[in-house]
Amino acid sequence: MSLVLGLLSHTLSRVLGYSGLRRGCHAPRNQAMEQDKALEVYDIIRTIRDPEKPNTLEELEVVTESCVEVQEIGEDEYLVIIRFTPTVPHCSLATLIGLCLRIKLQRCLPFRHKLEIYISEGTHSTEEDINKQINDKERVAAAMENPNLREIVEQCVTEPD
Repeated sequence: MSLVLGLLSHTLSRVLGYSGLRRGCHAPRNQAMEQDKALEVYDIIRTIRDPEKPNTLEELEVVTESCVEVQEIGEDEYLVIIRFTPTVPHCSLATLIGLCLRIKLQRCLPFRHKLEIYISEGTHSTEEDINKQINDKERVAAAMENPNLREIVEQCVTEPD
């Protein structure tokens, strides 16, 4: 009897291990999936153009791979956190860059997500105010109702032909 129980226990342990159901075994798979999603997010935002320069945010190092974090928060739902770095601490267009990031990701992310966008800590003189603005749905909606602002955002987020 103990031999049968031992074999059963061993078999069950192997089945659970292969399926990822054994405690802790699914964590590396989730971590790899989160990293894949982060690279997917980065690939979307890296081509956004700067509002006043001909360069992309990637070329200006406003966004880098390390500025994107993705965490699974539910079944097939993810929290996407972006921390971007303006080129100068008094950048007057930091809010607009944050808006461009939000709009492009809302349009292009192929998975369910919650989005949080922040200026990297200590890199802008008014980062707290800007962080509030770019994470407030009503302010974002109001900004996109302004035709001039909407046109600038479209120019920044649209891929060149």
